Amino acid sequence: MKKSLIALSFGGLTIGITEFVMMGLLPDIASNMKVSIPVAGYLISAYALGVVIGAPLLVILGRNFPPKKMLLILALMLTVFNALSIIAPTYNFLFASRFLSGLPHGAFFGVGAVVASRLADKGKEAQAIAIMFSGLTLANLIGVPIGTYIGHHFIWRYTFVLIAIVGMLTFLLISLWMPRLDKGETVNMKKQLEFFKRTEAWLIIGITAIGFGGLFAWISYIAPLLINVSKFAEGDVSYILILAGLGMVVGNFAGGKLADKYSPAPTTLALLFIMSIDLILVYFFSSNQYMSLFLTFLTGTISFSVIAPIQMLMIRTAKGAEMIASAALQGSFNIGNALGAFLGGLPLTAGYSYASPNLIGVGMSVVGMLITLTLIKIHKNNLQLQSV
Repeated sequence: MKKSLIALSFGGLTIGITEFVMMGLLPDIASNMKVSIPVAGYLISAYALGVVIGAPLLVILGRNFPPKKMLLILALMLTVFNALSIIAPTYNFLFASRFLSGLPHGAFFGVGAVVASRLADKGKEAQAIAIMFSGLTLANLIGVPIGTYIGHHFIWRYTFVLIAIVGMLTFLLISLWMPRLDKGETVNMKKQLEFFKRTEAWLIIGITAIGFGGLFAWISYIAPLLINVSKFAEGDVSYILILAGLGMVVGNFAGGKLADKYSPAPTTLALLFIMSIDLILVYFFSSNQYMSLFLTFLTGTISFSVIAPIQMLMIRTAKGAEMIASAALQGSFNIGNALGAFLGGLPLTAGYSYASPNLIGVGMSVVGMLITLTLIKIHKNNLQLQSV
């Protein structure tokens, strides 16, 4: 395996811990900052909004930077902005630091995907990109449970010390292992932005932002769900999150296999349907600890299996605009993050149980299915989207 791709995977690891560890820390931060858990959930939305704004903005600003320089700048931003959370004296300061931490997320994956494909051996471009994203799945398997454990048993601020250290390591590895690639042809942003004139691009953004948002309605409040509904001890949450992470690793692999074997649009539709059924099961059966553990793994598996087919759909619409499309896709996932966290918090604010956000997730998955059906209907004769 090329060292340069390992460096990119560490970026995925940093981003993955940053994005997902907040779900496990909500009770700790809410207690420390003296806010309710739904209000603490807005910290998840703050990060997601940072991704949505930063993804296209930073890609545009850095479009003509040499790739290595751009990746170093983004890695430095990840490190510094996460470090701000360590010293956050108030909720508003923490909210701002979470927003800033989200800014480099989409741009890193957007630039990193293009760089990984350039570094790959011929015919292995997809595998190279998968190595970069493996850091994201490893974050959920290892990094997030460790970060949650630290937050529960010590101080939640120490978790962000961990993230800052991983971010510094990412910067160092990119500096040492990433070759100096030429910046290529000057990017014509007008041509890149024409990508957003395509109807199918906006439909895929809608599928991702709304349909995939069902995941975040679940995982944003997984800690209070496990503690208050499943009746696990607070200290058990970090261990249980390993199941979710393992499921995401399995789902990421399975989704790639499905995306290669079957048509991406129908596959996305089927997986969103399965996700909606799964979230119904979470709502009804989380009070049973054994079922809760099983469903934690299953939901992680199903949710991450959707990623590869959606990515395949986006890639097939983005000829000539791969970097901005890749960044836009990351922004779309994090619109789903923001929507899932925000909408999932509404029934909690109204006094319903900690299982209720999953019904919001069901609704989001169903809307995603309807948008996918629209995409299939519009492009039923388009072999580019309907076949592998």
